[in-house]
Amino acid sequence: MEVVAKMKYTGVSAQKTRLVLDEIRGRQVEEALSLLAYMPQSAAKVVSKTVKSALSNATETYGYDAKDMVITKIYADDAPLRRWRRFGARGRFKPLQRRSSHITVVLEERVA
Repeated sequence: MEVVAKMKYTGVSAQKTRLVLDEIRGRQVEEALSLLAYMPQSAAKVVSKTVKSALSNATETYGYDAKDMVITKIYADDAPLRRWRRFGARGRFKPLQRRSSHITVVLEERVA
């Protein structure tokens, strides 16, 4: 059975988040969390929070053992952009796009 956790409207772009997600896809949850703890990227903290939430869902709601859980699917989708502007010289302004993402984690139980 699959256990799902989602985090929406994170402050990190989906492109930067996918770099972190590729490192932990297919790993056991405890191994992935220890890897995320030492990653310097800002997205690692958000991904770690989402994986912990999925693990908590699996253990508390469905009664699975934390050692048997494996990350089967994990992906980041684009969320809405926030349009922003910085003022430049000669009365002009420079548009910025502040990107965000939605992170989805799917866990399954695999008994060795």
